[in-house]
Amino acid sequence: MKLTIFGGTGEAGRQLIEQALAKGNEVVLFARNPSKLTTHHEHLTIIQGELHDPANIERAVNGADAVISLLGPRPGDDLNSKQLTYGTQNIVAAMNKFRVSRLIVVATPSASAPDDLPDFRFKALVSIIKTAMRPAYEEIVNVAQIVRDFGLAWTIVRVSILNNNPKSGKVRVGFLGRGEVGVQLSRADMAGFILDELNNGKYIKQMPAISN
Repeated sequence: MKLTIFGGTGEAGRQLIEQALAKGNEVVLFARNPSKLTTHHEHLTIIQGELHDPANIERAVNGADAVISLLGPRPGDDLNSKQLTYGTQNIVAAMNKFRVSRLIVVATPSASAPDDLPDFRFKALVSIIKTAMRPAYEEIVNVAQIVRDFGLAWTIVRVSILNNNPKSGKVRVGFLGRGEVGVQLSRADMAGFILDELNNGKYIKQMPAISN
């Protein structure tokens, strides 16, 4: 399978790329600063570009079997520019152009799902983001809406607090407020869940929350 990954130069991205390559996939990484990634592999291609650069986004998406986005607000970004919103629109447009139907996006609980119930823990986390980082909150909500409006095979994987614990292979999946998931998750297990979802398609057009 040929996978195009956006936002893959951080710790979570490294886990996803390395696990994807280990499973025999071909990976195309779209990155603003490729030097942040130390992984080298014959089946890894890196395309440098910005989210406001539709031409290079199209280069990255063309020929892909699936697209995975780990994009999220980062310290130092000008969130008022809505680059994640416009970048996601560019990604979806490229997927439509080249008829790439499978999209998995990682988000936070700020993106609510119809199957969620009220939950104090997650409500508190969302409240902090909404109050202290309003532009980031708006970006997360906007991106989730763009993905939901994408008429093909999307999945939004929602995570809370990520850590660097080793991969356990034990991931709890559910919806908020139902006692099904916690708030801690290892980046390695998140990567494993995403790759499994690509193969089984269990949560197409759904927004599962996952934790250890």
